[in-house]
Amino acid sequence: MLRTGLSFLLLLHLTLAMAQPQEARVGFYLMNLYGLDMDEHSFYADFYIWFKWKGDIDPTNIEFVNSIEKWSMDNAGFDGDSTPVVLKDGTKYRIFRKEGRFFHSFSLNHFPLDRHALDIQIENPEHPADSLIYLPDTNAALIRNTLNLVGWESKGTAINTRKHDYGTNFGNPEENARQYSNLSFQVTLARPFSYFLLKMLLPLLVVMLVGIGALLLHPEHIDTRSSLPIGALLTAVFFQQSYSDALPDTGYMVLMDKIYLMSYAIISLVLLQIIRAGNITAKDGKVRMLIRKEQKLARLYLLVFLLGVLVLSLWQ
Repeated sequence: MLRTGLSFLLLLHLTLAMAQPQEARVGFYLMNLYGLDMDEHSFYADFYIWFKWKGDIDPTNIEFVNSIEKWSMDNAGFDGDSTPVVLKDGTKYRIFRKEGRFFHSFSLNHFPLDRHALDIQIENPEHPADSLIYLPDTNAALIRNTLNLVGWESKGTAINTRKHDYGTNFGNPEENARQYSNLSFQVTLARPFSYFLLKMLLPLLVVMLVGIGALLLHPEHIDTRSSLPIGALLTAVFFQQSYSDALPDTGYMVLMDKIYLMSYAIISLVLLQIIRAGNITAKDGKVRMLIRKEQKLARLYLLVFLLGVLVLSLWQ
């Protein structure tokens, strides 16, 4: 009776072991990243990818889900052999070097404070998630420490795994598998804050100071006062057009567009106040009271502009 119970437990353990999907550990080492094309929604990457596994299923037969151009993947093993290397603990190991072009949908809502999580996704088209699952190797999302991405800052890397449910049998009624193990290597890039502060915001701030500064001139100089906000408005339009030409066509407003829209509204209010002040001066000559009022308005408009930039920049 005891022997029968032990046999049943052993059989149950073997059945459960066979029911578990085979695990494969995957690691990435990014060598080069270049050719970020926001118009074409793509980028180029050169990287090493390695696999470590135990079992009969070969997990290296992969497809890159978001690959645009099918470049070759070279074996980078110790001796160039296509057979896996068996480590001391019995784990099988293979490493490849891959270079290719990959798709990424660039979202520019927060330009020029935008950041992008560029990803490279792999799946095994032959074995669904119930027979093979990809897991990240320990500390295996790496990037070459001498890699310099001009105009961008690296904010780290990560490896994520999930089940990808296609929701279709691809027209084959005998195909039951819909879920596949999907592993994604991500590298997050962000524009330097100095780019936003010095190249985008500083020129606009100078324009706003000139436009709002018209309120500090004596109300009698209406010609000079009115020319300053008009010139500021035209300059702001030119600045906005200059960076818009460098961006792909989008059907939404980016962060910098919202800042410029706020600038147009403030400059328009300054111009309306100058016209109103000219009418008041022409009628009853209450100049001293008007000067004090416009000095307060100048400080208020500048404060509104700075607070608006801060709120729009942080509200992401």
